Amino acid sequence: MTVDDTGSGEGEGVDGRVDPPPLSDSSERGDPLAPEPGDDPLALRLEQLILGAERRYTPFQAARSAGVSMELASRFWRAMGFADIGQAKALTEADVLALRRLAGLVEAGLLSEAMAVQVARSTGQTTARLAEWQIDSFLEGLTEPPEPGMTRTEVTYPIVELLLPELEEFLVYVWRRQLAASAGRVVQAADDDEMVDRRLAVGFADLVGFTRLTRRMEEEELGELVEAFETTAADLVAARGGRLIKTLGDEVLYAADDAGTAADIALLLVETMSNDETMPELRVGMAFGTVTTRMGDVFGTTVNLASRLTSIAPRDAVLVDSAFAEELIRTGDAPASEAQAAEEAATAEKEGEEPPVYRFALQPMWQRPVRGLGVVEPWLLTRRALGE
Repeated sequence: MTVDDTGSGEGEGVDGRVDPPPLSDSSERGDPLAPEPGDDPLALRLEQLILGAERRYTPFQAARSAGVSMELASRFWRAMGFADIGQAKALTEADVLALRRLAGLVEAGLLSEAMAVQVARSTGQTTARLAEWQIDSFLEGLTEPPEPGMTRTEVTYPIVELLLPELEEFLVYVWRRQLAASAGRVVQAADDDEMVDRRLAVGFADLVGFTRLTRRMEEEELGELVEAFETTAADLVAARGGRLIKTLGDEVLYAADDAGTAADIALLLVETMSNDETMPELRVGMAFGTVTTRMGDVFGTTVNLASRLTSIAPRDAVLVDSAFAEELIRTGDAPASEAQAAEEAATAEKEGEEPPVYRFALQPMWQRPVRGLGVVEPWLLTRRALGE
């Protein structure tokens, strides 16, 4: 709910701020969240149940009650992704408390104002997607009216009343788990610079021919395919120790702290998808290098290079850049060449020792220009069979 910080007042409050002019009837304002005579009372009850409080404040009143300026309140609300409500009486005690907490972190010097706005934005963007999914996919399936004449809201209210505390507890649990994992990675960083600009392996996995599929498949079928792809990819990435950065329908972006983990994930994705007859072919591009992390996303030349490699990768294949290949060789996950691997195996056999065991094989491809990145040397990544 983005507040309106442009209104001027007629009187001055006890704290020196200017009070807004008297509000006109909500129907004249056209504020979407203000109660009107035609509002569905059940919908208002549902909103009050979810928010845990009734509408009491205009944005101006909420900002004043929280002890923050309208300008800062507006920045927070916009960052959280809420729509403009003008000066409708649509805010609750929870809105006031949220403002007070964010402003308190700034006043205590724990966060800068810019960082507090960033916290509001990242939280708003993440939870907005979660809420949309829960309503569209989860609650929609649970709230089909069991009897003719019943409205969806009438069915939804008792369901939400039962689920809300459980889902809230689960959300906090998952957030704490993710926070602990992320904090652990930061603590292990070599220095302060590495906390922001880190060396990571980044991979894009892309469904081949997705655009053609969108013209042939029904919307429901397409939605099921995308959901199956995203679910499978997310599970495989998490199980192997990577991090899913984001999904883009026909494409997923993930990262891992080391090249070996990222390589294992890439090949497992290709292997899993190729064994599923309902799935299109997959191609993966990966790069290794310095990555800038912001609000859970990753940026930089390494990310761009991984994306470009994906676009030129063969079907059901994985391409990596030279830095990625060098990292696999450095860590002993892949030989510098098959000739070297054969020589090492022959030497080990001659001396009665076990030869080195490599997880992956690398095959250099033709150098080629990549738009915006100059000439790159892709390497084809494959999995080595046991005993090779």
